[in-house]
Amino acid sequence: MSNLLDAILISTTTGRFSLPGLLAALARGEVRGYPAQRPHQRAAWHMFLVQLAALALWTGGQDELPQDEPRWRDLLLALTAGDAGPWALTGPEERPAFLQPAAPKGLTWTDVTTPDALDLLITSRNHDLKQQIARTAEAEDWVFALVSLQTSEGYGGAGNNGIARMNGGSSSRPMLGIAPARSGGGGPDPSDWWRRDVLRLFAMRRDGSEISPCTPGGPALIWCTPWPEGQQLDITRLDPWFIEVCRRVRLDVHEGRISARRTTSKAPRVDAKAFKGVTGDPWAPISTEDPPKSLTLGEGNFTYKRLSDLAFSTEWRLPPLAIPGQGDADCMLVAEALSRGNSKTDGLKSRIIPIPGSVRGLFSSPTAGTLAKDQIEEIKVFDEALRNALALVAARGEQEAVKKAHYARSTAARARFDRAADALFFPALWDRLAATTADGPAGQEAAHHRFVGDLFTAAKAELHASLPSIPCAFIHRPRAEARGKRAFHGRIRRGDKNGPFLFLYEKEAADVGQ
Repeated sequence: MSNLLDAILISTTTGRFSLPGLLAALARGEVRGYPAQRPHQRAAWHMFLVQLAALALWTGGQDELPQDEPRWRDLLLALTAGDAGPWALTGPEERPAFLQPAAPKGLTWTDVTTPDALDLLITSRNHDLKQQIARTAEAEDWVFALVSLQTSEGYGGAGNNGIARMNGGSSSRPMLGIAPARSGGGGPDPSDWWRRDVLRLFAMRRDGSEISPCTPGGPALIWCTPWPEGQQLDITRLDPWFIEVCRRVRLDVHEGRISARRTTSKAPRVDAKAFKGVTGDPWAPISTEDPPKSLTLGEGNFTYKRLSDLAFSTEWRLPPLAIPGQGDADCMLVAEALSRGNSKTDGLKSRIIPIPGSVRGLFSSPTAGTLAKDQIEEIKVFDEALRNALALVAARGEQEAVKKAHYARSTAARARFDRAADALFFPALWDRLAATTADGPAGQEAAHHRFVGDLFTAAKAELHASLPSIPCAFIHRPRAEARGKRAFHGRIRRGDKNGPFLFLYEKEAADVGQ
């Protein structure tokens, strides 16, 4: 059956390639996307290709990215000591195949008919992404599913263990990285992104800045290592770029059609529980607490608060591939993870934040952290103003009567305002960062006023849109709304710790005068 070293399996926007052919095309900058790939597979596929290429080059003593397929084929083959078997999609059960470790005898297998049924679980309720629908799947669909499952899956019940590169079985493998912006707009450019990350990994290992509990030069392609039942691999003896497998899976072919089998294991393949996901994964944010742990997205999302925390606070250490470097001009911050909880998932969470070249050098600076904190506090002012105003209206304008239930009436409006603030947050942060170096104090003040003015506009719009939906007796409504609006503006006038927001009303007065 198909061997990834030779078979033309993987489709891209510019043609189909074998695995070494794909690496050569990436090196030449020809790959712009993968039409057959599902959205949740992008992060796992990118990380897999980067780790694989880095391992092949480092092991082969190659300093530059080859642009020809034969050279990549030789480098990949050298990773498996000249044995092509570990690159085949199917093969004898007692020997390794691609991302499929050799199986000990006596296991009980369960049939899997489609690649999406083999893939990691995206949602427990089968709502976000329907399962078991890929009845006419091609070989590349199985390749993507294998990479997604074996390098990103968590705990799935007794015997279905998760990967080492996450903080516990109910966590997820996060990816936070910097990617070059695609010419003409859109998401990351796959070729430029791959080249950047491979070369960064090389530079880190050469200069000794790689931080990992692992051992450079240790076992790396884990599916090639024997897996006796109950036996685990010591993570400290693996190469930091190791590509793991967390499940026992075998692909078969009958009458030209691929299917799969899977079974359980008594223990996780890699013994890494004590490390809480701190494995040297170059895309994983690590907390600075003691002991440290990798990011667990939980049931949240990559909001402005979370990304500010990860990128600018002292509570997290940015992963090395999420730090802009000298070669990054206009780029973007890419954040992706599967939102997971205890025995449930909440779907793929993904966010891309463009970063202009003008602020790249300040991205990791204390100034960025200070301004991000200031903006969060400024948003809080308008959030409180909106909450207090709507709660007061719900309490018929009687401040002493405001209770928890009245505040609850503002929940939907506050959520909408927060989404508006989220959309404003990073463009305003870059605007203010640029002003710190280019425009002097007057420019910094103007950028501050622009952001606060945009928040004021969004909060006022939400207040006026929400007032009719707040229950209040007709006879009390004029007084309640008047007092609610007064409370709204009073809270905004007081501003935050950096001073009042009186300039907003000076601008309004000037506009009225005109």
